[in-house]
Amino acid sequence: MLEKKTITEFNNTLLGDIITPEDKNYDQERQVWNGLIDKYPELIVKCRGTSDVIHAVNFARENNLQVSIRGGGHNVAGLAMVDDGLVIDLSDMRGVYVDTDSKTAIVEGGATWADVDRETQLYGLAAPGGVVSTTGVAGLTLGGGLGRLRKKHGLSCDNLRSVRIVTAEGNVLTANKHENEDLFWAVRGGGGNFGVVTSFEFNLHEVGPQVMFCLPMYPIEMAEKVLSVWRDFMVSSPDEVSSEALLWSIPDVEDFPEEARGKSIVGIPAMYSGDPDEGQRVLQPLREIGEPVVDMSGQYPFAVVQTMFDWVFPKNERNYYFKSTDLSSLDDDVIKAIISKGKERPVPSMLMAIWHYGGEMNRIPAEDTAFGSRDTSFLLSVDSIWDDPADSEKVIAWSRNVLDEMKPYSGNWYVSQFPGFGEEGNELVQSAYGKNYERLAKIKAKYDPDNFFSVNLNIKPAD
Repeated sequence: MLEKKTITEFNNTLLGDIITPEDKNYDQERQVWNGLIDKYPELIVKCRGTSDVIHAVNFARENNLQVSIRGGGHNVAGLAMVDDGLVIDLSDMRGVYVDTDSKTAIVEGGATWADVDRETQLYGLAAPGGVVSTTGVAGLTLGGGLGRLRKKHGLSCDNLRSVRIVTAEGNVLTANKHENEDLFWAVRGGGGNFGVVTSFEFNLHEVGPQVMFCLPMYPIEMAEKVLSVWRDFMVSSPDEVSSEALLWSIPDVEDFPEEARGKSIVGIPAMYSGDPDEGQRVLQPLREIGEPVVDMSGQYPFAVVQTMFDWVFPKNERNYYFKSTDLSSLDDDVIKAIISKGKERPVPSMLMAIWHYGGEMNRIPAEDTAFGSRDTSFLLSVDSIWDDPADSEKVIAWSRNVLDEMKPYSGNWYVSQFPGFGEEGNELVQSAYGKNYERLAKIKAKYDPDNFFSVNLNIKPAD
């Protein structure tokens, strides 16, 4: 336990604030997105700039405090918080600065994708982000970053030009293709293992403002036909189309017609990132597979599409457990196995999603970035969402069992958006990075030999 005088002296070095358990807003500040997470840090340092981050890193190192890093606080495993340690909280650092001439943006480490979209869409530009706008830029990008522009423009990490990062020694480094190239390679998929990224520089692309978004929802009884048609369509689709397929139950909310609520469905969210009229024509076959329960397709502003699923994932109101695996194929047997599990979901709010990769994200060689999954076409994620804490044990057990039973059809894990609780430890991390793991471990040893940054999906320093 730190002495009050020590904390006061530390506080005097900061522009931001320190939150301790004695503060009235402590319980609010330690909340993260996942309502399951209930951790009690000794200090939460609300950084206002890079200088505060340096002071926090040095203070934690000198006082032997375990450190976690909070960007958007959206990590499903709750890695933004740490019991009895120090949280480097970047949530007040949310600036986004767009350069229209170079089509780039500087984004601070605490920004969300909603912050980025809000600024870039003023100029009809976008950086490839996630599919829920409240997700933090930092966590998604450092782990890879699957979003609705992945086939046309690649992952979030593929669009990084540069990062500013504070290392375990409290040094500030710039990492890009010309400076600290090894570190730049590692942060493009290697997670928060190498330091605190205080700013990101992204390439931007012309997107929107209007895009075509397809979202028909078909009866679960049609799932086998729908998924096989969707699979064949996506394999031959142009790069402008990025899509997932969802096994879900329509909730009892006003957004849906009353007669559709409660029905189990297979839905096809798909976005066309080019001309919306052309997108409407290209995506039309996905809307004509059969008679949908409901079809929410239409031309929308890109920034609206980015927020369309936010309401399903409110902060700290629901419980979440997300886990995924690459699929070695999506042949008819795999489709049948997924549908069988999808019909057995123990809680209707849970969903299973099949993500199609393809396009630019698959064309980038695996060795060009630390991100591990470049040679697969489909990923299966079990997105377990539930409200009653009494359901936690059965929901988590069921989710893990699904992934176990899918192992005959599986490849790598994707750990940025869907890590579960990281309960497999080093096995999970090594599987996620495959052949890149050894190189990552060597870079970890160079920049963080003592594993100071360990509250993450940890890459242990090489011996």
